[in-house]
Amino acid sequence: MTNGQEVLITGLGVVAPTGVGADAHWQAVLAGKSGIARITHFDPTPYPVRLAGEVKGFVATDRVPRRVVPETDRWTQLALAAAGEALDDAGVDLSAMPEYEIAVVTSSSSGGTDFGQHQMQNLYQNGPSWVGVYQSIAWFYAATTGQLSIRHGMRGPCGVLCGEQAGGLDALGQARRLLASGTRLVVSGGTDASLCPYGLVAQLSSGELSAVDDPVGAYLPFDVDASGYLPGEGGAIIVVETAAVAHERGTEAYSRVLGYAAGFDPRPDTGRPPALRRVIERALKDANLRPDDVDVVFADAAGVPARDLAEAQAISAVFGPRGVAVTAPKTLTGRLYGGGAALDVATAVLAQRHGIVPSTAGPTRLAPGCELDLVTSPRQPARLRTAMVLARGHGGFTAALLLGRV
Repeated sequence: MTNGQEVLITGLGVVAPTGVGADAHWQAVLAGKSGIARITHFDPTPYPVRLAGEVKGFVATDRVPRRVVPETDRWTQLALAAAGEALDDAGVDLSAMPEYEIAVVTSSSSGGTDFGQHQMQNLYQNGPSWVGVYQSIAWFYAATTGQLSIRHGMRGPCGVLCGEQAGGLDALGQARRLLASGTRLVVSGGTDASLCPYGLVAQLSSGELSAVDDPVGAYLPFDVDASGYLPGEGGAIIVVETAAVAHERGTEAYSRVLGYAAGFDPRPDTGRPPALRRVIERALKDANLRPDDVDVVFADAAGVPARDLAEAQAISAVFGPRGVAVTAPKTLTGRLYGGGAALDVATAVLAQRHGIVPSTAGPTRLAPGCELDLVTSPRQPARLRTAMVLARGHGGFTAALLLGRV
């Protein structure tokens, strides 16, 4: 609730390794159709990680104004395409809304790495005259928010949240605050596209990527054979508005945003536990819900044994051992950083609409201590009213979001 008003999700736009478009993504998730394959954006042979989730068949000039393409990175182009779909899905006529009462808040992680790398190559190989003017903005982490605002004339409070994987939930949390302060509609969510040599090298520095060269066995969260995660690109853009505005426009909603909380892990040398359990409990309190009100948890699912165990323990501490269905469809896409949690929200919303909990592809044997009811084949529960999405970003960012079926 915000100022007594329900916050509703009314539009979804998806660009993911599992498909372009919300329906294509959902059908692939239900079928367990993976978007993980050998990287094709560049030759990955010299690198220890050669697999990733790429958005196949995306041609920017088919979905983005042609003049904008040379000015933007692929990450921004994916968001522009997803935003167009989300606004169409919500049935929004922006010309009928006050431009200063519609806003944009997205998440960002790496920014425009591919654009930046090519511009740096031009500089070092050919000289400064080969560097384009858009190098000054296309790499910038706020570029996507700016381009969406310009493209659609949304001049309300705009911003960007940089929380790595947790950023997609943080962006929706900020969108909720803006709606409470009088903004009528917010375009939120996020995308990422860091599959270039420079971007991959930056990701390798975490030491958490899987070097397994088998698309089926490389990303196995909560499994005894977990070896890290795989990167990916894409994400989701989401339209949120108050129930009053949605009713005024005569539009239907997918889900309600019931609660949100965020936190930050303490330094490892303090001996204090990670923030996740506290964040889950605070999100439940924010939504005025009990643990047994939650029907499914969309897990962060890092695929890193220590992080998986910490997440499993936090979930079990709140919901009880095997006390709630847990799933992680991101094994089909890889972790999408700034776009990952937003895509999880879109998937959770679609799960609520169709009454099906999608599966976690890959894991077969839970690691010791991971006492989870991990969903490994699609499940149609008797009740699927409330979903929780968890996200943790590199360095300690932690967030939880609760969604209720309309």
